[in-house]
Amino acid sequence: MNGFLRAGAGDTVVEVTPDGAQWRHTGLTVRRIGAGETMPVSTAGRETLIVPLAGGAEVDIGGRPHTLRGRASVWEQTDVLYVPEGADAALTCTAPARMAFCWAPTQARHPAQHLTPDDVPVELRGAGVCSREVRNLGTPAHLQADRLIVCEVLTPGGDWSSYPPHKHDTAGPDESELEEIYHYEIAASPAGTPGFALQRVYASDEREIDIAREVRDGDTVLIPFGYHGPTVAAPGHDLYYLNVMAGPGHGADRRWLITDDPAHAWVRQTWPQLEVDPRLPFRR
Repeated sequence: MNGFLRAGAGDTVVEVTPDGAQWRHTGLTVRRIGAGETMPVSTAGRETLIVPLAGGAEVDIGGRPHTLRGRASVWEQTDVLYVPEGADAALTCTAPARMAFCWAPTQARHPAQHLTPDDVPVELRGAGVCSREVRNLGTPAHLQADRLIVCEVLTPGGDWSSYPPHKHDTAGPDESELEEIYHYEIAASPAGTPGFALQRVYASDEREIDIAREVRDGDTVLIPFGYHGPTVAAPGHDLYYLNVMAGPGHGADRRWLITDDPAHAWVRQTWPQLEVDPRLPFRR
């Protein structure tokens, strides 16, 4: 599985599917959907969280309609919809939209759940140049699911996110084993020029992984294991990324526990003496 995916120019921005070997637990499809277009939502053997990135949709699940109001862009908050495994589901957009389908393989069945922005806790994490906003769209405390974990992270231009570098690649009492997808959107400059960010992933044990990439709007990075961070937003270009995670744990073992790189963990101790970036939170 290639660890870096450039944004597609057609209807499909990105599609990540488990291959059963290097990538096993996590899937993501981001699609551009035209006005009046209806598409089935794949549910056989998978649980799905639909996250509107731009626009909204009507979703029918087993004959029951659900209205996703969505948003104009990722810089605003959104509602999301959990679609159970094995459901008969279809999505229709009344205006052009861009939708993310975050999913994980499962045979467990949980109820459909529509979470509004009021249902989604927002936290400001870090401080100083490590400030970011985290929207817990589908984390264990707020969404009933089998394996899937989803959140959004928004970082002001010039700040460092996913820092200190951390990992979640070993199952244990203090750490979860989770694959992770980073899908990026990056604000253009006031003049409309495109922005960029930098993403680092490196080995935490004998397994080889070494990613140091410039990422642009619509790009995706896959993290099967290893330390990941920092994710650095270029000055003048606010950074958004959608995190999709899942692992072999399920049910009561669906947890999100991390271990910092010991060489950089000390950074957390500096945060109480610093202010959170005043540009946060982003507009609601």
